[in-house]
Amino acid sequence: MISEIKRKSLPAIAKAVGLDNHQNLHHFLTESPWTAQQLREHRLGLMLKVLNGRAMILLIDETGDCKKGRSTDYVKRQYIGNVGKKENGIVAVTAYGLVAGMILPLCFEVYKPRERLKAGDEYYSKPQIAATMIRQLQAMGFKFELVLADSLYGESKLNARQCPG
Repeated sequence: MISEIKRKSLPAIAKAVGLDNHQNLHHFLTESPWTAQQLREHRLGLMLKVLNGRAMILLIDETGDCKKGRSTDYVKRQYIGNVGKKENGIVAVTAYGLVAGMILPLCFEVYKPRERLKAGDEYYSKPQIAATMIRQLQAMGFKFELVLADSLYGESKLNARQCPG
């Protein structure tokens, strides 16, 4: 997923990792007995063990990707930071940990614009999503000495005291 290939399609990924047939990768992804949530929890659990109680700096930000059309869920004309302007795209709130000069990807949540909610979805602002992420990470055992976020979150008065563990 972090390779230099332009398209992250199954055939392109299979070729990049040396597989002769992308169908094996397709079956691995679609028929494995694990869920993305289980893998995420396992990965975060391993990080907690390595940290061994050490606190980190938490970095909260959002990242966006331009998308054409409206067929992808939650795509809308909105501000895409890496483009520096409003474009049609999808945005996710992200949380990274900074410890000993290393940046650790912790979690992300897709921002669901009010106008694009599906049945059963609830609207949460980006600061609300960030606050929920902080509480969930603290509940897992992560400790933060400082929470850094861009101005959007600062304007909302988001800080660690609002997010008790």
